[in-house]
Amino acid sequence: MTKAPAKRGSNNVFADLRVPDAEAHLLKAQLVVRVQEVIRSRKLTQARAAELMSVSQPDVSRMLKGQFREMSVERLVLFLTRLGCAVDIVVKPSNKRAFAAIRVGAGSA
Repeated sequence: MTKAPAKRGSNNVFADLRVPDAEAHLLKAQLVVRVQEVIRSRKLTQARAAELMSVSQPDVSRMLKGQFREMSVERLVLFLTRLGCAVDIVVKPSNKRAFAAIRVGAGSA
């Protein structure tokens, strides 16, 4: 049995898996990670987080388990603002010859 050589992936697992709208999926995943980090850092229960985000606790649970396909980027950004985060969208030219990227990062307070 011969092993296939390992192939280096991109920075987007969704693109590597050929998921349609891979950039949008990655962006949503990054936003969900930030929501989860805020919930943890503020020591919120899912019920309290749901209250602040104006959704049900089962919705929060599903989202944190990775079931956020149907959620829009706008809705996830709204969740972050309702959790007390400032969300900045920065548009600038890419300094690479390759495709530009969308990134979510934690800023300083």
